[in-house]
Amino acid sequence: MGIAINIPDIGDFKDIPIIEIHVKEGDTIGPDDPLVSLESDKATMDVPSPSAGVVEKILVKLGDKVSEGSPLLVFKGEGGAAAAEKATEAPVGADSAALLAKQEPAPSAAPAPSAAPAAPPSNLPDFSQVHASPGVRRLARELGLDLTAIKGTGEKGRVTKEDVKGHLTRSAAPAAAAGTAAFSGGGMGIPEIPAVDFSKFGPVETRPLSRIKKISGAHLHRSWLNVPLVTHQDESDITETDQYRKELDEAGKALKDKGYRVTLLAFLIKAAVSALRKHPEFNASLSPEKDALILKQYYNIGVAVDTPEGLVVPVIKDADRKGLIEISRDLGAISAKARDGKLAAADMQGATFSISSLGGIGGTSFTPLVNAPEVAILGVARSKMAPVWNGKDFEPRLMLPLSLSYDHRVIDGALAARFTRHLAHVLEDVRRLVV
Repeated sequence: MGIAINIPDIGDFKDIPIIEIHVKEGDTIGPDDPLVSLESDKATMDVPSPSAGVVEKILVKLGDKVSEGSPLLVFKGEGGAAAAEKATEAPVGADSAALLAKQEPAPSAAPAPSAAPAAPPSNLPDFSQVHASPGVRRLARELGLDLTAIKGTGEKGRVTKEDVKGHLTRSAAPAAAAGTAAFSGGGMGIPEIPAVDFSKFGPVETRPLSRIKKISGAHLHRSWLNVPLVTHQDESDITETDQYRKELDEAGKALKDKGYRVTLLAFLIKAAVSALRKHPEFNASLSPEKDALILKQYYNIGVAVDTPEGLVVPVIKDADRKGLIEISRDLGAISAKARDGKLAAADMQGATFSISSLGGIGGTSFTPLVNAPEVAILGVARSKMAPVWNGKDFEPRLMLPLSLSYDHRVIDGALAARFTRHLAHVLEDVRRLVV
């Protein structure tokens, strides 16, 4: 007898369209093989198979909108009823760049602000009756275009990407001719970079972008276009703090056997919480109407993690309630999940502030992009020994470069300088981390 497999826990997302179906009836699949892909204007994720088995019947089609508990397919697997139970309880393993596409749910019922004029996930445009590929549907949603109003020139009236781009060009032309700004969010009206046939100049290789980079690219572009970004630079003398970190790490050799160590990032998270408490404007988001700040009374810190497939930003929840060892343990756990591609949607939601650390690689400073709807992000480069004047002579000190990018609509330069100086001051003396 077949077992009904339903959509598992997918976080706060509801009524998400199915953009890809990876299996067909009769397919033999293995554990964690992707069954379908879901995509809203905030995230893209795969629904994995709960165990090995055979697909007996598919209950959905492309374009169908599903939520947690929606019937997906009938499955006859080795796990029997236990597999069905696992499917309904286990969270979806999300594409890791869904983290860069994560949105902070506001305390009010209003949806989070978005650059694109698309409706919220529960009211996405219905393109299910349009003859077009999932990629074309996605492009139309990102550009805020009504796909039903575009005439297809492909085989049997299929709408192609060229049709969408042509429609966009024609829509932007009247505004441009009238001398008005054609840009209206989502990239509309911005001239495309001309296509070049690079093979004319020598051998080339086309390598598709990973799904993570495709998703994060759209999110980063949206943030870049919508957030008036400024970056403030500072540095912190972490000589004593790093010595204490080494002592903690050395004393906790047993921690290494459990897969984590005490790193400087744990100290940065604690220092960030201290600065966020003192300057709550940084632990906030603009309201959808852009006329108020939503101040958050919790402290969830997003941490950028480098993976083979691209950048992901899992979240350390309730960082204000955790000590250095507990934060180090959480960092080790989420970093391992990120590298293995096993982050769930819930692991990448709810951040109030983010940290991007390149200290393990190098560099002197950089400009991290604000992960909207957050209003600020801290970038950290590699620390270095430098001669510092102590009032009598120069002495070698370990200096850590700090780069704070912020949304200038919410934060001005003076406030950014105070925030960064407070963070640097706390980092310079570990005793201040517990105050």
